Amino acid sequence: MAVLPYKNQEQSKKQQVADMFNNISKRYDFLNHFLSMGIDILWRKKAIRQLKSHQPKIILDIATGTGDLAIEALKLKPEKIIGVDISEGMLEVGKKKMIELGVEDIIEMRLGDSEQLLFEDNKFDAVIVAFGVRNFEHLEKGLSDMRRVLKDGGKLVVLEFSKPTKFPMKQLYGFYFKAILPLIGKIVSSDNAAYTYLPESVAEFPYGQDFLNILEKTGYKDTKCKPLTFGISSIYTAIK
Repeated sequence: MAVLPYKNQEQSKKQQVADMFNNISKRYDFLNHFLSMGIDILWRKKAIRQLKSHQPKIILDIATGTGDLAIEALKLKPEKIIGVDISEGMLEVGKKKMIELGVEDIIEMRLGDSEQLLFEDNKFDAVIVAFGVRNFEHLEKGLSDMRRVLKDGGKLVVLEFSKPTKFPMKQLYGFYFKAILPLIGKIVSSDNAAYTYLPESVAEFPYGQDFLNILEKTGYKDTKCKPLTFGISSIYTAIK
């Protein structure tokens, strides 16, 4: 059964996720860095480093949000980064950031569905996504479409929450995610559902070897998982 942000609504998960991110878009960046104590910034740096030897020229950033991962990917000196997201609110914030940084010519932000990408086959040297695949309505469909638009030999890099398995981090993480995070999220963002959805969606998401198995099932090769910060998140890489 799909984990939904707003359980009393009849909309699809996709529409609910878009609405949720529209609701929290103005506070998203602040909350992201505050709730993770800035560790999410280091995680993105590590994720982008996975592409250093690959030197991709054209990059697709799936579920780009406000564009933090796309901005980090500028260190790879690509010719073009296209960020796609289903939330107009998040894209609006992201577009302002690109203009302020003077990189709007390199990073293009587009409204789009990650499960039905409006790009031709074999277009991108790399596909990147941070904290986005967990929100897909149909995970395998989204991963398959990402593979479709990758060039042969192109690389996928996925940064996503996982779950610590060892004491005491497992217990501390569980308490923080279920008790503290929703409370802070409610106070700051005024959308309580957004920050109860987060731990629920992480709890249900296949992580570690289970996610690698799904990548392999959808046709990816050379799949790898690199746990970060005691297993709070993981970087997954794969090749088309």
